[in-house]
Amino acid sequence: MHASQGRSAGLGLALASAFAFGGSGVAAKPLIEAGLDPLHVVWLRVAGAALVMLPVAWRHRDLLRRKPALLLGFGLLAVAGVQAFYFASISRIPVGVALLIEYLAPALVLGWVRFVQRRPVTRAAALGVVLAVGGLACVVQVWSGLTFDLFGLLLALAAACCQVGYFVLSDQGADEDGQADPLGVIAYGLLIGALVLTVVARPWGMDWALLGGSADMDGSAVPAWLLLGWIVLIATVLAYVTGVISVRRLSPQVAGVVACLEAVIATVLAWVLLGEHLDAPQIIGGAVVLIGAFIAQSSTPKAVAAGPVTGSVAGSVAEAAPAGTDSAVASAAEGEAGGRDPGRDPGRDTELSAGRTAP
Repeated sequence: MHASQGRSAGLGLALASAFAFGGSGVAAKPLIEAGLDPLHVVWLRVAGAALVMLPVAWRHRDLLRRKPALLLGFGLLAVAGVQAFYFASISRIPVGVALLIEYLAPALVLGWVRFVQRRPVTRAAALGVVLAVGGLACVVQVWSGLTFDLFGLLLALAAACCQVGYFVLSDQGADEDGQADPLGVIAYGLLIGALVLTVVARPWGMDWALLGGSADMDGSAVPAWLLLGWIVLIATVLAYVTGVISVRRLSPQVAGVVACLEAVIATVLAWVLLGEHLDAPQIIGGAVVLIGAFIAQSSTPKAVAAGPVTGSVAGSVAEAAPAGTDSAVASAAEGEAGGRDPGRDPGRDTELSAGRTAP
């Protein structure tokens, strides 16, 4: 019962994260059309979220000493890397192509689990990823305006690799030697990401007066500060918090597939709020993404095989505690050895045996 409840809660958090991340484009597009540079919008998003999370960073300042590599990796990959590479790629290739390549991340996560962590991956999880990516191709209409630009494709692939870093690093920091509170990791990741993006975006050249005006949203004037507030508080702070905790409750593989729903959510919100209508292939593709996500998250893993798991990432997995508290620890090494912790939920062991499974 406990494992089932934890899984349901994790799935709910993953869906909330997908909705929050998926709504960022709907709020950002009117700001960009009002005259703000896309990179300036990204910088405002990350810097604003970092400012909101500053008290949390101060509370968990010991992480700078205990987990410097984790914080640096999360800031560079999960925050700055995903944003910068994605916006660089869409300057050279169609947005749909860049988005599809970025959301190859769930498949790359499975590759990480299978070949780096050397954990078994169920056929159902692999099928779920294939369906989700195929459905996503229909949602973003990858066949529209496809132009081959090797450098642009490489930039989009770099964004996908950074997305993998987000899911893998979100699962770290909950080991026996020193647990890392997920809120602390997010706070320092945003701070580091803001510093990196400051160099890339150069916000000192931004037209700040635009933030005091309004932006057009399908014929309606919306205050720019309100859109920016949505991007900072909902599409960044809430999205990262729910996303990281969901990865710890589920797994990188499952959370990665659910994150593919971001494209579906973004498309639906753009339809409702921006007047960008869906056509039949997009509707069918959205249904396929949902089916793929459901198959991946509901698959029954195989039993754990005995033997060591290589790599530090495979060394530990964690049950996530409520936001703001340290997570309880479950040793994957013990599970791989065939033993069970007396206080550990047998259902959780079964979930972990498939390896770890989508802004």
